[in-house]
Amino acid sequence: MEKYVGAIDQGTTSTRFLVFDRRGDVIAQAQREHRQICPRPGWVEHDPREIWTATEGVIRDALAGAGLTRKNLAAIGITNQRETTLLWRRSNGEPLHNAVVWMDTRTDALVAEFSQAIGKEALREKTGLPLATYFSGLKLRWLLDNVEGARAAAEAGDLAFGTVDCWLIWNFTGGRHLTDVTNASRTQLMNLATLDWDDEVLSLLQIPRSLLPEIRSSSEVYAEVEGLLEGVAIAGVLGDQHAALLGQACLRPGEAKNTYGTGCFLLMNTGETPSPSRSGLLTTLGFKLGDGPAVYALEGSVAIAGALVQWLRDNLGLIGSAAEVETLAAQAEDNGDVYFVPAFSGLYAPHWQERARGAILGLTRFADKRHIARAALEATAFQAREIIDAMSRDSGIPIAELKVDGGMTTNELLMQFQADILDAPVVRPKVIETTSLGAAYAAGLAVGYWRSTQDIRDNWQEGRRWTPSLAAAERERLYARWNKAVTRSLDWLD
Repeated sequence: MEKYVGAIDQGTTSTRFLVFDRRGDVIAQAQREHRQICPRPGWVEHDPREIWTATEGVIRDALAGAGLTRKNLAAIGITNQRETTLLWRRSNGEPLHNAVVWMDTRTDALVAEFSQAIGKEALREKTGLPLATYFSGLKLRWLLDNVEGARAAAEAGDLAFGTVDCWLIWNFTGGRHLTDVTNASRTQLMNLATLDWDDEVLSLLQIPRSLLPEIRSSSEVYAEVEGLLEGVAIAGVLGDQHAALLGQACLRPGEAKNTYGTGCFLLMNTGETPSPSRSGLLTTLGFKLGDGPAVYALEGSVAIAGALVQWLRDNLGLIGSAAEVETLAAQAEDNGDVYFVPAFSGLYAPHWQERARGAILGLTRFADKRHIARAALEATAFQAREIIDAMSRDSGIPIAELKVDGGMTTNELLMQFQADILDAPVVRPKVIETTSLGAAYAAGLAVGYWRSTQDIRDNWQEGRRWTPSLAAAERERLYARWNKAVTRSLDWLD
């Protein structure tokens, strides 16, 4: 019987299940969207039960569509939206509250409180992360403080915290409470040096250690699945951007990738030693394969990328589908001097300004929906350049070329503008499902489906390349105007 490796890709807006062969090609896939629950401005939640139901559904759909069964799977991997925070009861597995999503800003008062008390950078040395609304630790603190009965249940030992990977593992295995180093590194509760929960940070944030899962490597057999995939091993777990780093074969220091999804996330492999940032980037785990050493990365995170296109579709009705944004934007010769700063959840790297808010600037009677669509696409490329400039300063390594992946890389206009504004080639692999593929690689390596990381490197193939064609003076003029627009969005909230 032919064997494959499956990957669950639980993202911000949808859940997917993909099946890969030894060449890293997609054999089967299915996808289901889930609701975005926004009870207040700046708050974003997901229903944990809805995510679990969608996960079971896409597995059934993908296997049935390709005529496969669980017996065709050598193992499965899990990759997931990071920082999204869940609490559930150990006694019955019931969520105590909706999941608080990574882009949610309800912890801004806690960020301000701790920043004033200890300084915004106080936890960076241990965790690699500044105090920000982005990370899970303060979201967990908020839930414990604001959900009725949460603190008491935690003290009684009947409460489990986890990111989405942890929630899925719990449901797949009948109550195993496990996570991997990459997801743990995004909670702001894990010490980068020890790869364990840091007691001083837990004490500072008033988080009981009993809530937390056991931390494992990214590639090992976690447990066998019960129910739908009975007997199949969960053997790989990584946060989505770390999975893409592995799926893009960024296995050597200095190799970098950018994923264009709901947000935009650029990671550079920095080797086996954490690299502190002086330019507003994050120091994070890249991946840890089995008993091998931890590989670290520098990361720049953009909160709103593909989500801006969804906003044009859903909130403004400017387009009927996400794919239409390129057609509309291409009807304008240029941006008409319109700039869109999508600081809907504040600005992440390199600014870390939670008080920023979205702004469209440069509007005149000449501007129309074509220019707004184009400015929305260009915003993603401008934000990526900000991060790449910071990464080059921190690492001392200029970006020779940028490997890209994610749904927005099918947008030719955006990819060409990205190459133009970077003045560097942009390269998309043949298989653009690199996030799911990275999770599959982690799982397959753990069970011997792939022999070594050399198989990952051998599988990577270039699919499309964009080379810069914009004059240097125009490139820098556009970038200067973007930076001016960003300054207008800062400190909007008091």
